[in-house]
Amino acid sequence: MSWIYLMIAGCFEVGFTTCLKLSNNFTNWKWSVAFFICISLSFHFLNESIKTIPLGTAYAVWTGIGAVGTVLIGIFIFKEPSDFWRIFFIMLLIGSIIGLKLVSK
Repeated sequence: MSWIYLMIAGCFEVGFTTCLKLSNNFTNWKWSVAFFICISLSFHFLNESIKTIPLGTAYAVWTGIGAVGTVLIGIFIFKEPSDFWRIFFIMLLIGSIIGLKLVSK
């Protein structure tokens, strides 16, 4: 169950980074509220996951999910560039996340 909590935490991390951009420096109150809800839930689920997953592994996976998800949101929603090297390093990060899952007890 801890790995599911960690995946949920990572998804909420993508949510809070997206809301951060949409909040327009916290001037849009709806997106600002959404940011605080997402960040609170992200930390809650991260905290639940570290009850059985080693802290270093959980943190690396959490930030990895957040980074990959945020880059993908940037590419697909905010029309940020998606050149070869950017995609290459995203795939490398995904491989690292899977590797951490495979070697963790």
